[in-house]
Amino acid sequence: MAKESLRHCAQRVLGETPKFTTNAEELCASPDVDVVLIANADAYHVEHGILALQNEKYCLIEKPASICLRDINRLIEAEKTSKGKVFVGTMRRYVAAFLDAVEEVGKMERITYARVRDVIGPNATAVSQSGTFPQRFDDFSKEDSSDRANKEANIYERAISKEFGLKVTPQSSRMLRVLGALGTHSLSAMREIIGMPQSVAGAILTLPGIFSVLFRYDNFPVVYESGLSEIPFFDAHIDVASPQKTVGDGFQERKIRKTYEDPYTLELLDLYDCVVNGKTPKAVPRMRKKILNFLG
Repeated sequence: MAKESLRHCAQRVLGETPKFTTNAEELCASPDVDVVLIANADAYHVEHGILALQNEKYCLIEKPASICLRDINRLIEAEKTSKGKVFVGTMRRYVAAFLDAVEEVGKMERITYARVRDVIGPNATAVSQSGTFPQRFDDFSKEDSSDRANKEANIYERAISKEFGLKVTPQSSRMLRVLGALGTHSLSAMREIIGMPQSVAGAILTLPGIFSVLFRYDNFPVVYESGLSEIPFFDAHIDVASPQKTVGDGFQERKIRKTYEDPYTLELLDLYDCVVNGKTPKAVPRMRKKILNFLG
């Protein structure tokens, strides 16, 4: 962990300077901690989630909770024996337009077609303009950097080779990284709005660039488009069609806007409702059939 980043964040907290530590076990075990927010490198999501659960703590784990079946199983087993729970952070599923779309699609008698899209340009362009005094820190120790690299290599080897039965190549590794980062938002939202697909009917995989996947549902096809662009924009939307109408959660001009609150804020408000009032999180760790095998 970058200690300068930790000190910087501590100084941004209003009021009394909070206690801080670089030791995850110490943090999770602290009686002063009620909820653990896990938003570090993907390779530590499950490891630190299990630490939180072992200490009976509710935890929000940023997406992806895990990109290999072995680790998500470990997280699920840890949750079974804990008073704590896991809330998976998928902020797009809290956008007001998406929630409206889910309600409208639920009223459809029959779906005929759906299109899911998330294409992202250079992320730094948006972050540099939207952050409040953004800072970058690089005081990572060689030991920490090496530990992260080794954990990531192990996870990728496990997921791609052992669980998907594919060769670990730069292309398959990059595809898994894109699906585990960018793709998590739309694939998770897709499952909520129209359910799980039966299988992958076909795919054209072109990375770097934009790739396309055809999912097979009961009686209708779903086209999933994703990838990386050099154009500084973020194109993300879901359109679901029935014989009578089409419903989408994309960016549209509307006369009435339900809220201007940021989706991350809405997500944290929902986390509060889950922790304090016992509401069930909409995104939780669970086993999935290995039907999304389109890494290449």
